[in-house]
Amino acid sequence: MTDHATIEIDGMHCAACVGRVERILARVPGVGEASVNLATNTARLTGGADLGVVASALTKAGYGLRQATTTLTIDGMTCASCVGRVERALGAVPGIQSATVNLANQTAMMTHVASPEVLASAIAAVARAGYHAEPQTADPIDRAALESATQRNRFWVALALTLPVFVLEMGGHLIPAFHHWIMATIGMQASWTLQFVLVTLVLIGPGRQFLTRGVPALVRLSPDMNSLVALGTVSAWTYSTVALIAPQVLPAAAVAVYFEAAAVIVTLILMGRWMEARARGQTGAAIRRLVGLQPASALVETTTGAEDRPTASLRPGDILRIRPGERIATDSVVLTGTSYVDESMITGEPVPVAKSEGTPVTGGTINGTGALRVEVTRTGPDTTLAQIVRLVAEAQGGKLPIQALVDRVTMWFVPAVMGVAVLTVLVWLVFGPDPVLTHALVAGVSVLIVACPCAMGLATPTSIMVGTGRGAEMG
Repeated sequence: MTDHATIEIDGMHCAACVGRVERILARVPGVGEASVNLATNTARLTGGADLGVVASALTKAGYGLRQATTTLTIDGMTCASCVGRVERALGAVPGIQSATVNLANQTAMMTHVASPEVLASAIAAVARAGYHAEPQTADPIDRAALESATQRNRFWVALALTLPVFVLEMGGHLIPAFHHWIMATIGMQASWTLQFVLVTLVLIGPGRQFLTRGVPALVRLSPDMNSLVALGTVSAWTYSTVALIAPQVLPAAAVAVYFEAAAVIVTLILMGRWMEARARGQTGAAIRRLVGLQPASALVETTTGAEDRPTASLRPGDILRIRPGERIATDSVVLTGTSYVDESMITGEPVPVAKSEGTPVTGGTINGTGALRVEVTRTGPDTTLAQIVRLVAEAQGGKLPIQALVDRVTMWFVPAVMGVAVLTVLVWLVFGPDPVLTHALVAGVSVLIVACPCAMGLATPTSIMVGTGRGAEMG
């Protein structure tokens, strides 16, 4: 715990409780001073006591620390090893009982002691792990749309810079005459120089995110998928740059450039990240469409007649008039009238359901050709539609057992891949054919490039998000 902490306490009812709680807290090891406020049900503590010990002492005395559930938005996570790193960082914060990190929607849901200091400590712990966290305030759908647009722009810029490099280097392999034409016009040195310029722009432009995130992770000895991409692309770029600028330091047979490999890797991974962000945005839009099924107003019977009122102001017991073709504002029961109601948004079945006196109707469904008088039974978060939206959101943020297993595997996957890459270089240096260094570097870089664990880490959470979103959309 920090030197100062404000905690919320359950179970206090009078001034006697205040004195008792202060005495309990004062006896907890590490608490220097405790000041309890009955009006706000809070206690201000000084010292460095463990909040777990504080909670235990209060529980024994019949009180308790209030718990809160907070969702943090985490920026910078790219693979399942990031998930494990953030979860470990949050789990080490005193006062946090549990933390579940979701890679697909870039959030962490944590249950913790209701204290602003605990929340601040959680954000600081995530920052020390190399990521940025903040309480989720923006609409996740809007965030997903912004991320999708950002990754799309990066991909198209990278593609525009990569295509000439790919054509210059690989076109000659496909069409030998093209290679001869390049040699006869601009020449090999000019071709390599142009590739150097374009690929450098790719790495410091749209591909910069891999370097700014992957290199610090390497320095902290906690490599992630960005580290693999950074190592692979920078290795290919560095070797190619040496071959361009100082070919004399390499064996004659080893003078070659691999600029196109670095550029194509960055471009393909950017395309993958764009697709991931786009899937998240589309899934969120499905939930937004669900929310939009509830009409903004309803026709309410009053002592002076019928009047339009906002749906948010409805209360159980209100009498509504549902005209033909209207959406039903909220969960109700039919008082008079008969009609058929389209409930496909709930059941997925296109056949309208007969409604008459005493039968329930669901908010968001569409009335048919008959007129109904209904009595409101549930409003706000208690309605069927609100519960569906909440369940879909919880399902998307949840973590299946198989996903937890994948997270544990991929947490060790990146270091293992880097170890295999080093071993590959050593084996090729010892047993490889001439030129030994070139073959060894190419083999090591290939291991780093091929083994990115992003698909393994994203497959389960993304499939959950897309599946639940599509299911909600189709009723």
